[in-house]
Formats: sequence, C-alpha cells, structure tokens
Amino acid sequence: MDAVVIFEDERWVNFKPLTWTRPVCLLRTGIFPLWEKVVQACRRASVNEFEVHIHTRNYLAPTLRHCLKGKGVFVNEFERLEGKSVLFVNGRLLVTPELAQRAGSIEKGIAYTKGEELVAAYLGEVAAAAVLPALQKGEPLTNSDLQALADSATAKVEVPEAVILRYPWQLIDHNAELISAEFPLATEGKESEGKLEQGAIVYGGSLSQVYLGKGAVVHPTVVLDVTHGPIYIGDNTVVYPPTRIEGPTFIGKGTWIVGGKIREGSNIGDVCRVGGEVEESIIHGYSNKYHDGFLGHAYVGEWVNLGALTTNSDLKDTYGSVRVEIEGEGKVDAGTKVGCFIGDQVKTSIGALIYTGKRIGIFSHIHGVATDDVPSFTIWAKSIGAQGDAVELLLDSAIEIHKRVLSRRKIEATPEEAELIRTLFELTREERQKAGVRQGRPTI
Repeated sequence: MDAVVIFEDERWVNFKPLTWTRPVCLLRTGIFPLWEKVVQACRRASVNEFEVHIHTRNYLAPTLRHCLKGKGVFVNEFERLEGKSVLFVNGRLLVTPELAQRAGSIEKGIAYTKGEELVAAYLGEVAAAAVLPALQKGEPLTNSDLQALADSATAKVEVPEAVILRYPWQLIDHNAELISAEFPLATEGKESEGKLEQGAIVYGGSLSQVYLGKGAVVHPTVVLDVTHGPIYIGDNTVVYPPTRIEGPTFIGKGTWIVGGKIREGSNIGDVCRVGGEVEESIIHGYSNKYHDGFLGHAYVGEWVNLGALTTNSDLKDTYGSVRVEIEGEGKVDAGTKVGCFIGDQVKTSIGALIYTGKRIGIFSHIHGVATDDVPSFTIWAKSIGAQGDAVELLLDSAIEIHKRVLSRRKIEATPEEAELIRTLFELTREERQKAGVRQGRPTI
C-alpha cells in the first residue's frame, strides 16, 4: 500500500467533551494513542514505506498539524493521495496485539467489517480516488459515506475480534491490559537509562518489569510494585517520595510524581504534575493533579488543573450501573465503575467534587460539587452561594487564561490555537443554552 488514512466518522460526538479538541484517533488507551497503534501494526506488516494521513474536522486541522509536527503525519491533505493505493482505517478502531497480527493478511480490494461497523478498507488507485471527495469535505464521514467506502471494495470480510470503540469509558476499560501488552513493544531494543536511587524498592517481580527512560529518577523510599504488571517511566520524569506506583502503569516524559498512590491502570502523559491517589485513569499531557484528592476511572484531557482535594466518584452508593449521557442516544449504561470525563483546559477549585459519570466540558471552571454534566466554557458554582450559579466564561478570558497556562510551561500560544478557541466557543454555544447557563458575572 502507498498510504494509510485514519478516518473520522459521526460517532466522534459520543466521546465529547474529549473530542471537541481532537479526533477520536488521538485518544489514548495503553501506551500508544489509537492512531499510533494502527501505524505500528501496518509498519510491522508492510515491506514498503507508506504515507500516514489523518482525516478530521476542518477546524481541527491547523492545530493538529502543529501538534503532530515532526511525526510525518498529514492532516486533511488528501490531494497527496491521487494515484495511490490506500488503506482506510476507522479512527475508532482499537488495535489490540491479537488484531495487529492480522495486519499482514490485509488484501487489496477487501472491506473489513464487524457487524454493521466498517473496520477498514484497502482500495486500489481507481477505487481510492472515488472516495477522496468525501474526505476532502473536511467533515466526519456519514453512514452513507461509509457505505460507499465499503461498496468500493470488491468483497467484504468479517473481523469478529476487532474492537470498534463506541463510548469513552471503553478506553479506560482496556487501558490496564494494553499497558501490559504494549510494554514489550515500547521497550523493544531499549535498556533503562534512568536512575533507581538506593532505597527505592521494586516489589513483586524483577527489575525487567520496570523501564526508566533517559534522565528519569526514582527517589529513595519510592515503591514500584510490579506484582500485577509492568511500570513504564518516561525520559526526564522524576518520582518523589512518598510514592507507591502499582503496575501496570505508564508515565510519560518530563512528568513529576509528587507523592501518593499511583494505582494499577494509571496512564499519565508528558509534563504532568501528579500526586494524591490515581486509579485506572488516563491523563493527557500538561495536566496537573498536584495535591491530595482521588481520581478514579476517569479520563482527563490536556492542560487541566485539578485543585487541591479535588475528588471524583467512580462508584454509586447503590453499587448499581452508572448511566452516562451520550449525544443522540440519551443515557447509556456504562457499568459499575465509571468516573468522569474532563475536557481540555478545565480548572477545578479547592475541594471540588465530581459525581459518577459526569462530563466536564472544555474550558470550564468547577467550584463546589458537579452533580450534572457541565457545559463547555462555563463557570460552574451551582452548589455554592445563595443563588447557585452557572455563568458563561468570557471568550477573551478563555484565550487569556490559555496563554497564561502555556507560559507556565515556557510555551507560547499560537494564533491557530486562539482561532480554535473562538471556533469552539461558537460550536459549544448550544450546550450552554440548553443547560441554562447565563451570561454575566458569577456571584461567587
């Protein structure tokens, strides 16, 4: 094949608010984001070099190109595909190690399905060219687009073992097992270069179950428990005492773990500051949970700051199923252990509490208790003060706060990011209107 296109369909809305600021394929579970799992499987199976393309909403393309700069990925640049054979892959596909083994048997002219879901389609030059106009619209593919893509193949093959993600909590459900499964791939051909200080303890297994990247340091008295899985600690990450980390756990580059319990199934991105208790949760890069408080079975976006003692619930008092609101589907049963889903740039004040299964919209500020889903760009303080308030965050304030937050990490905000914030403010306006968020000054 000449190119791989990871496409986005209309079910991106199921993953809001996480996908307001990224396509589904940039979500994480295990050590690698979804799109990287696809590319790795294809590269292991292919003898030829191929281009990697991501298809997404046009408004995301400029910032996504900036985010993926240097990774050799093209975003919505489909003119490059003319005259190429293309493997089209659903961006919601979760490539497990078992599925990756089948990548070498992909055949041109075949559409691969699981039930009614299109998993992938490998099309020759002529058939691929007929599909390009649907991609060039820069909108998620509709059901009719997907049907046309499948019909462009000469035959269909059912792939029963394929996992096509439909809801955000599935990312958390698969996270721990994938960290264990992908640990050998992430460490292949590499030896630990970091420093395990004297007095740090590896418990429940051998040192081979711990990877320390270049410049990583684990301080004395820290406990790394690999009884139930490996622990990956990225380059220049520092683990301070008193900390206990239980595998399987992944921690990215340049992060500080500043004490507490990092329990099994934790997945922490680059340049984070994390303390307190974290369990079975995924945190994207540049987010902070510096202080005590509990984060469990949660998914947290980028540039989030959780104030001291911020805690979420991941289990109802009744031990019953948690129901999560999904756009177009209503409340969906998500299982019994479900935390919260926090979009990019959310800030919580001290002592904030978030109930089970709640979605916290992008650029929102949480004060007190969030017993409901919180719309994007909202200052939420319904549980405190005489009036109980939910007020729209001013657009100019959102842009200015973004600049300040990035400057604390010595990063300069780009004009593309400011334009994205303006676009998102308008796209999420209906959220606020439906929830009765008022305009004006907050009463707190």
